[in-house]
Amino acid sequence: MTLFIRTVLSSLVLGLALALPAKAFDTSAKAAFVFDMTTGTVLLDKNADVPMPPASMSKLMTLYVAFEAIRDGRLSLEERLPVSRHAMSYGGSTMFLDTTDRVRVEDLLRGIIVLSGNDACAVIAEALSPDGSEAGFAAFMTQRAQQMGMTNSTFKNSNGWPAPGHEMSMRDLALLARHIITDFPNFYPMFAETEFLFDGRAPRNSQNRNPLLNLGVGADGLKTGHTQQAGYGLAGSAKQGDRRVVFVLSGLDSVQARAREAEAVVNWAFRQFAQKSVVRAGEEVARAPVWMGEADSVSLAPAEDVSTLMPVLGGSDLKAEVVFTGPVRAPVTKGDQIAELVFAPEGLPETRVPLVAAESVAKGGFVARLRTVSGLLLTRLQQGPEGAL
Repeated sequence: MTLFIRTVLSSLVLGLALALPAKAFDTSAKAAFVFDMTTGTVLLDKNADVPMPPASMSKLMTLYVAFEAIRDGRLSLEERLPVSRHAMSYGGSTMFLDTTDRVRVEDLLRGIIVLSGNDACAVIAEALSPDGSEAGFAAFMTQRAQQMGMTNSTFKNSNGWPAPGHEMSMRDLALLARHIITDFPNFYPMFAETEFLFDGRAPRNSQNRNPLLNLGVGADGLKTGHTQQAGYGLAGSAKQGDRRVVFVLSGLDSVQARAREAEAVVNWAFRQFAQKSVVRAGEEVARAPVWMGEADSVSLAPAEDVSTLMPVLGGSDLKAEVVFTGPVRAPVTKGDQIAELVFAPEGLPETRVPLVAAESVAKGGFVARLRTVSGLLLTRLQQGPEGAL
């Protein structure tokens, strides 16, 4: 039996209110996903789970795998890697590497982040591949993405060069961006660099293509992308005050459209919503009945402070429900996840927050068990023969 315990959170938090539903952002992108990292609130979801060609945005996965290798000591920033004929053969955005080069890993990382170097990706890929090939690295990337929860991502190469079956969803790209930001804060500042002059050999390709970096909107990464099939896209992030927003746009029809849409999304996300506290860590939200325990119920509370984004215009209470399967069987250990707190400000997707047991409940002895069984028999007797079936 699934119990739905409905509660109005105004009894828990004063002043948490909303009057009008948030006006959805009307994006011209074919797919989009906007996520507030600070509160875990999804602000926009348009075809976000549809796998589609990610173009150079997929280079974020190559970078993540490289960051892991450096962190684990399998690769060093000062190490110099050889350039194969295969890596040199790539066109599009490149560092203009050739087979006579041995390039520092740190330069290759900047070559990927700032210059979007297809050749630099292939050099990293061949160095980290299980079989020394870019295809082998792409298979490894796909497996690693699955482990990280990116279930709509399949890689055929390291750089997003057009290939059948090379696909990512916008939600997967946002998840990857969040991992880069949180897992590798030492490398993330590279994404805000606007220029990289490698050896002076590619003056025409020395500028970061992220259109938001110099606009003063808090943008500090991550990666643009473009192919004829994919259109123009951007996986980006911006931070204003205590809030950070991650957004992914794909399928726009020009560089100008990408720049306009990205700036508009960032302004909308920060200006139209305000962060509000919902419930404090450890504060009781509801009680769940306990089966065969020393106590007949257990307190449910979030393990961490819970906040959400609300439209800037306020008015009525935020309603929520606590959902769990019960009664909960004893013993219960403090900290066990028992339920979820589910709420959704009008106009926004729902948010689900784990609720844990606020105290332990031991398995009951003979008297507690007798009380439970007696209560069950009494209930069935009151229901009559039909209720006992």
